[in-house]
Amino acid sequence: MPSVLPDGEPMPEDGALPAHALEGAGERPLGFYLHVPYCATRCGYCDFNTYTASELRGAGGVLASRDNYAGQVAEEIRLARKVLGDDPRPVRTVFVGGGTPTLLAAGDLVRMLGAIRDEFGLADDAEVTTEANPESVDPAYLAELRAGGFNRISFGMQSARQHVLKVLDRTHTPGRPEACVAEARAAGFEHVNLDLIYGTPGESDDDWRASLEAAIGAGPDHVSAYALIVEEGTQLARRIRRGEVPMTDDDVHADRYLIADSVFAEAGFDWYEVSNWATSEAGRCLHNELYWRGADWWGAGPGAHSHVGGVRWWNVKHPGAYAAALGEGRSPGAGREVLSAEDRRVERVLLELRLREGVELELLKPAGLAASRKALADGLLAAEPYGEGRAVLTLRGRLLADAVVRDLVD
Repeated sequence: MPSVLPDGEPMPEDGALPAHALEGAGERPLGFYLHVPYCATRCGYCDFNTYTASELRGAGGVLASRDNYAGQVAEEIRLARKVLGDDPRPVRTVFVGGGTPTLLAAGDLVRMLGAIRDEFGLADDAEVTTEANPESVDPAYLAELRAGGFNRISFGMQSARQHVLKVLDRTHTPGRPEACVAEARAAGFEHVNLDLIYGTPGESDDDWRASLEAAIGAGPDHVSAYALIVEEGTQLARRIRRGEVPMTDDDVHADRYLIADSVFAEAGFDWYEVSNWATSEAGRCLHNELYWRGADWWGAGPGAHSHVGGVRWWNVKHPGAYAAALGEGRSPGAGREVLSAEDRRVERVLLELRLREGVELELLKPAGLAASRKALADGLLAAEPYGEGRAVLTLRGRLLADAVVRDLVD
């Protein structure tokens, strides 16, 4: 969850949505995102809405305790049930992210999932994921999660090289994420993801290849690989500004992406979103696809964002303020916006173009269609899907995805 909240109109104290938000809801899947804002230490590159123990001392510290957190999230889930009324949809996906969700006891994560099950029910084929820090789980913890209904897990690996992890301020030891994959498989997890980051200052091509090979060799069925973004206000940004570590340029990012796509393809991983590869359709992250396809999800937790039927809202950031709102019977929502038809069209183009299936050409305006024809001629869009009425990025197009989509949304 980003650390900066957008502007917007006030959120009603009871969290009520405009009547039109649930029109046609039965045709859209419903997911839940549960944000756990706690971290043992702060990674130098992280700009998410997270807090270490020392950052929570003082005002609101008692309310923000990890010991109370599962109950607070369960309370927001009960609020969601009231707001969504008689919406009959069972929940299709649940994703617990952070922060470090596995700083909570496994029983707390299961308790939060249980609240969703009790209030909404889970689809028979529901995807239930949690993120995990490799150093904060063991076989017993993973077995408890699996027995409690989790069937997908995502480990933050980032790199297999110690010096790269050090620049990122990651505290796990090389080799531990790979061991976690084996432990998760032994616990019965059907789907396992590893997250990687490329473009860290001081990382070489050989370092990146070693990380890719280690990740693939561990046996996950999904890998996410993201270019490092240096966010203002982070420790890493300050170190780069002081000249302590170099800044990685866009050409290096492009080279690393090409290496990744080649290595993944050779290992049987297919891309299905610009930064995500899976060994099968079943291995794709369905929860993230809810975001990319503009479906409905409720985000519970400090700073979490939600979207239902063209209405987007976001919660207060601080765990103490979040707990106080729920304790007073109020929605923890800080603000919201009602998206116009044009807003939703633009978002569909922005997000769906990143997918392997691409975006329908009929969503483009005349200027966007003209830009798509130029992108096709320049080899940024694939010819065959284009002839079938869809804009689909080529490998070269994926390297320039941000520029392509800027042209197509006009």
